[in-house]
Amino acid sequence: MKNKILGSALMIAGTTIGAGMLAMPLTSAGMGFGATAGLLIGLWALLAYTGLLFMEVYQTAPQKDVGVASLAEQYFGLIGRVLATFSLLVLLYALLSAYITGGGSLLAGIMPEMADADLKLKISILIFTFVLGMFVVIGVKSVDGLTRLMFMGKIVAFIMVLVMMLPKAKLENLTAVPLDNLLVISSVPIFFTAFGFHVIMATINTYLDANINKIRTAIYIGTAIPLVAYLLWQLATHGVLSQNEFTAILKQDPTLNGLVTATSQITGSTILGEVVRLFSVLALITSFLGVSMGIFEGVGDLLKRLNLPTNRLWLTIATFVPPILFALFYPDGFIMALGYAGLLFAFYGMILPIGLAWKARSQHPNLPYRVIGGNLALVIALIAGIIIMVIPFLIQLGYLPQAVG
Repeated sequence: MKNKILGSALMIAGTTIGAGMLAMPLTSAGMGFGATAGLLIGLWALLAYTGLLFMEVYQTAPQKDVGVASLAEQYFGLIGRVLATFSLLVLLYALLSAYITGGGSLLAGIMPEMADADLKLKISILIFTFVLGMFVVIGVKSVDGLTRLMFMGKIVAFIMVLVMMLPKAKLENLTAVPLDNLLVISSVPIFFTAFGFHVIMATINTYLDANINKIRTAIYIGTAIPLVAYLLWQLATHGVLSQNEFTAILKQDPTLNGLVTATSQITGSTILGEVVRLFSVLALITSFLGVSMGIFEGVGDLLKRLNLPTNRLWLTIATFVPPILFALFYPDGFIMALGYAGLLFAFYGMILPIGLAWKARSQHPNLPYRVIGGNLALVIALIAGIIIMVIPFLIQLGYLPQAVG
């Protein structure tokens, strides 16, 4: 396997696996391991499929380095570009602002003490963004190298967590059934975003020279890694904690800290909490890099369309200044946007590639590569995407139970 394929696979996996993975068991507390595993596998297949659809459509692009918004305009006109650009940038700016805030907070914890705690946090946010942002500005090769390093660290930390937890797993905990079957449906939008690698598809397409076989391999490997990691993490936590213990945790402390405390007590290891925190830092960094690249490519594509300068200085300003300002002065401003992240991603990661593939197939019936399943699979995936977008509204209306996130 060539290094670029491996690097692309790790960028996909690194973007996908975020610190939020560690809080997944809190969402699935009432579902049981069996239902959780089934849901993860189903969503992995669905989102790997739509990721491949982007690659199918890229065969019709006039040049290999265009963004997804350009593809949307190619098939749906200006309204397609506006919707694709809006959904992508709002989603990514919201995520990047959250990552910058989280990274700055972690860095502030190890910075020298200052009289003004707020000033210390702001300085930490700027340092965190500047240091990691340089890798994005330099280019995808530097991000590839740093991602490999961070990913290896994540694997080591994750293995340490599993080694401490899996021996404590009990079969009776793993065979528990959902407390309420409707909880499985309510949890879909939350777990859905756990496979959100689509935002860097333009970068991967350019990096692998639009070679379909290489991109397919990168997607298969890059999405299989998170799936295996998620399943092992769910196996460990569901095996160690019974549903009654999960329920007790959610009542006392429905956060990652509560889960870490409970698992540390059960495993008898004080090291566990620190290893989990290390994993969180590494996961946050790799997600920061992936999301930053997504904005970098998206903004570059937009500036080209508007015939504005696309040098790296302008791209850097457009990529990092908006989320830095929100992180520094309006940290609550993006909380609302993050609440709609699943809805935005459902459009960008499902509805958009399905629509593009449908139009591309009608206009180019003899494409060299087509994703398996034909148009029937497109219809099934479209129905699934619409259902996922509707679920949050059904929860708000009280037709579905609230999933804990």
